[in-house]
Amino acid sequence: MTANFDLSGRLALVTGSSRGLGLAIARGLAAAGASVLLHGRDVARLRQCARDLPNAAGFLAFDVSDTPAMRDAFADIQARHGRLDILVNNAGVIPRKPLLETTDEDWASVIDSNLSAYFRLSREAARLMVPAKRGRIIMVSSIMGFLGRPTIPGYVTAKAGLHGMTRALAVELAPHGITVNALAPGFFPTDATDVLHKNPDFNALIATRAPMARWGDPPELEGPAVFLASDASSYVTGHVLVVDGGLTAAL
Repeated sequence: MTANFDLSGRLALVTGSSRGLGLAIARGLAAAGASVLLHGRDVARLRQCARDLPNAAGFLAFDVSDTPAMRDAFADIQARHGRLDILVNNAGVIPRKPLLETTDEDWASVIDSNLSAYFRLSREAARLMVPAKRGRIIMVSSIMGFLGRPTIPGYVTAKAGLHGMTRALAVELAPHGITVNALAPGFFPTDATDVLHKNPDFNALIATRAPMARWGDPPELEGPAVFLASDASSYVTGHVLVVDGGLTAAL
């Protein structure tokens, strides 16, 4: 049974993997045997992460909202490796600003980075996966795709849209042996959530709302990611796997 979780011989690209949940996912895939391409915008940080990560296949530095740079990166993957077996779409932004202060430019930027970029990356990954008749595409969403919070309207909208995209791509790509699923993490301490993690009132809210009464630990996302990337999930597609300590199950 454990062989079903073995990713040896698979090549994975994890976007936004120089820190936070993306790096945790990259570590989990590498530990399961995958060769992992790291991604981010800080070349120095990526270089250090690649040195520290077992099975690192290198790194790609580009902004996911820069379509020409993204296409160049996939051309590089094609030239160097000839394939891509796993794509984890994780990179994104979560600016916090009240509705009445949110400009059209703010809105467009969040939707592009957290939703449209995921579509473009998935499309380019599918170009490499369809000829191979196999592949795994994993969207890193959020429980904010199900729930709402003030000051992040674009982020909430993008994550809800991502769940629809996951289902749509799953249906279209299933005949090609490609599964498309999403992870929906709850509250994990990362750079993006640091302001909330340091807020004693918000921490108290999580402790009283989530049945497990704590934040998640980033390595706790490794197992779910490996499951969706591996043969263990061969009959799972179009699914959003919630990893939130029971928060969305509680009233």
